[in-house]
Amino acid sequence: MFQSILNNNPAELSVLSEIICLVVSMVYGLIIALVYMFRTRYSKSFVTCLVILPALVQVVMMLVNGNLGASVAILGAFSLVRYRSVPGSAKEITAVFFAMAVGLATGMGYVVFAGVFVVCIGLVFFLLNISKFGEHTEKMKTLKILIPENLDYNDIFDAILEKYTSKFELIKVRTTDLGSLFELTYQVIVKDEAEGKAFIDELRTKNGNLNVVLSRGRVGTGEEL
Repeated sequence: MFQSILNNNPAELSVLSEIICLVVSMVYGLIIALVYMFRTRYSKSFVTCLVILPALVQVVMMLVNGNLGASVAILGAFSLVRYRSVPGSAKEITAVFFAMAVGLATGMGYVVFAGVFVVCIGLVFFLLNISKFGEHTEKMKTLKILIPENLDYNDIFDAILEKYTSKFELIKVRTTDLGSLFELTYQVIVKDEAEGKAFIDELRTKNGNLNVVLSRGRVGTGEEL
């Protein structure tokens, strides 16, 4: 049903076909970036990458088409490169794979198929963004508390947390400031947002007036705020 616009012989690729695939790849990348940006916190560098990535993958696909040795060499080169210096959210990773899949399709000349793919997946992406699918009915927050190293953190804040939160869980403990402090990370659901200051003030009386940070979102999920 879907036909490739490219010649099966990689040595005889026409300039027109290459230009068509390149332009189409960037147009599809722009559409992917626009879909991703809807109701999402994003950086300019990341959405720029989503626009360019399909074209980059498409060019690589054209260069290695039918050449097994070049394919293995390119695969080995890409395996040595970390895509991002920090872990991305599940949504970012999905967008990257989306862009790469489109680049693979256009790199093989299936520009119409790639267009159908962009429309279908982009529509699902959009509908899931505007719907309440997967949302928590209660807003989870992240609470970070610094305490001195000589303070036993086991159950020390439980009474305060039970007073101001409907649910809490200690998920991470790490040392900081050359081991002189502990940083406790909790996931909590606050009962009353208006009592946020009183909540933090009571925590500070227990941790010696060190830093207390209460922020929206859950640790390590990339959840939108």
